[in-house]
Amino acid sequence: MNVVTPYEPLSSHDRPSAPEGAATRRQAVRTNLWVRLEMAAASARGGRRQINEDCHSALDGSAPVFVVADGVGGGAMAAQASRELVSRLHVALDGRRIDAPAIRNALLCADREVGRSISRRTGASGAATVALCAGTGVLLSKWLIAWVGDCRIYRVSARRDEPAEALTVDDTYRHLSEAPPPGGSDDDPARMVGNGAVSVPNVERVALRRGEMLVLCSDGVHKHIGPRDLSRVLHGSGPLSRCCGRLLALARSRGSRDDATVLVVRREPRHAHLAWLATASLLLAALIVALKVLS
Repeated sequence: MNVVTPYEPLSSHDRPSAPEGAATRRQAVRTNLWVRLEMAAASARGGRRQINEDCHSALDGSAPVFVVADGVGGGAMAAQASRELVSRLHVALDGRRIDAPAIRNALLCADREVGRSISRRTGASGAATVALCAGTGVLLSKWLIAWVGDCRIYRVSARRDEPAEALTVDDTYRHLSEAPPPGGSDDDPARMVGNGAVSVPNVERVALRRGEMLVLCSDGVHKHIGPRDLSRVLHGSGPLSRCCGRLLALARSRGSRDDATVLVVRREPRHAHLAWLATASLLLAALIVALKVLS
């Protein structure tokens, strides 16, 4: 990554809270009558910087919206970009009807506002890459995913022997068939939030079945861990947050020195018969609406 943001003296908020490689872990559970969502996240500072420039959702928001952002550059503005990006996306989407246009608009607005916020402090560029997922409907079986740059999203099967499935394709210069800037690499992110480079954010629809997981991670994780290892570790023993910590430790053991963050959402129906009843009710309601339209 070749966008260099300016270094500023660390504020009390930015002082390192843990040594390099020591992960902070969080876990939470969200339930309704039909579905149980288990969420966990782990994040660790790399060896290149004094603070962790990744940021992720707090897991306790009012809506099933989850974000991982990776500040690009290596200075104080990178940390600001990732934190502000996560905050702005939650302000835009929490407690509101979420669809693909709403997510695209939230990302485009964040691109402008993060850029303006940074420009008030420095004339240098600052930006972040991002991955987002948002559950829809009472069963939370349909999800919208969105990304800009090289944060990734995977789906992990309920079966332990299946490798994770990559749901995103990095917005790199190579993938977009664009020439990188002088000194840059074909594998650097060509799209980031905060520098005006986002025109059409990537948004897709995916299904999440019983026992499956969505995994959001920064490149400090996915550059060092393959899909099969991702599935194996997340199906390991112990709390999901501990499994997330093991992923970061594995990335470190394989040479990662970048900030590293992983956030996992696992879906489990609470009562199979109630989930079936809810599905039947939704289908019946759709049929009634269709009949009214035709009559």
